[in-house]
Amino acid sequence: MTQRGYGGPLRYVQGPGVLADLGIYVEPLAKSALIIIDGFFWNTLTPQIEKSLTERGVTSRFVRFGGESTDAEVARCVAEGRAAEAGVVIGVGGGKALDTAKITAFNIGARIATVPTIASTDSPTSSIGVIYSAEGVYDRVVRCGRNPDITLVDSALIIRAPVRFLVSGIGDALSTWYEARSNLESRSNNYIGDGYAATIAGSQIARACHEVLMRDGRAAYVAAKGGKLTQAVENIIEANTLLSGLGFENCGVSAAHGIHDALTALEPTHHFFHGEKVAFGVICLLVLENRDPAELNEALDFCIDLGLPTTLSDLGLNDVSPADLIKVGELAMLPSNVIHSVPVALTAELVADCIWTASSLADLRKSTRQL
Repeated sequence: MTQRGYGGPLRYVQGPGVLADLGIYVEPLAKSALIIIDGFFWNTLTPQIEKSLTERGVTSRFVRFGGESTDAEVARCVAEGRAAEAGVVIGVGGGKALDTAKITAFNIGARIATVPTIASTDSPTSSIGVIYSAEGVYDRVVRCGRNPDITLVDSALIIRAPVRFLVSGIGDALSTWYEARSNLESRSNNYIGDGYAATIAGSQIARACHEVLMRDGRAAYVAAKGGKLTQAVENIIEANTLLSGLGFENCGVSAAHGIHDALTALEPTHHFFHGEKVAFGVICLLVLENRDPAELNEALDFCIDLGLPTTLSDLGLNDVSPADLIKVGELAMLPSNVIHSVPVALTAELVADCIWTASSLADLRKSTRQL
């Protein structure tokens, strides 16, 4: 029988004000914590986090995150963690701060806690961290061996962020089911340990992620633009963070992320969020796999309604050349790229052609909708 594998965080807690409970969940893990926190939240969240930990007898050392999850940044945080004899590393901020915290914890043998301040990626629950260059170009994935012990999502904090972050998370989450399906059809391994077949639980969570997005995505977008924390917004925060995180790790990703990674070689894309580029990658994936036109149009309409990129121009690539697209295709075809889990025979030329076609079909859809 095919071996199956499933993984996820030990605890996931979400709701307005739950940040105050951080010490409750950290106390059983360790008595000394290294907190890697985005600089934007240094003044506002550091006192609250320190108070919550101190009340539970946990000592803390705070490190201001440098802004990019590079090897150098990880090395700096590892040194801080060892100096503090930290038994737990807590990441507070966006996906790159959390990735740095997870990789740091892995390197010093510490427990892991993640506190996302935005719902823009599905990084918080996963055992995976991504290393980028100082210029923001994707380098590689680091498998940290274990998922976070606690993922704490304060929705009152999330809703205060610009709505673009939530929408970016929707773009990332949109890929979850489509890419899970790629892996299921190609019988590719997931990201648990060295890889196993997806469990029924993992595949159903990925499907549920898609269903929640289609049901609540537009309503959550409207509410979040006004700073309102409705049930739809809570559902989308969970879909972006927990459902997408469990879905991608337990099923795998494919061309939406593979094309995202390759697109980071083109400088204009550095001005866009991870989930925004992944959303465009979703459209490319559906073209690459030649999915039903109705399904493609559903994804296009959803992205257009939320302002997610669907064309090359939307990503600042108005003047992209055929040579640029071939370069992206060649990078996507590297053996380390996740694109190879699609159930389609690939070449660099095919990937380039599908990127161009996806963008052109999106342009056509936009013009048709306006009639």
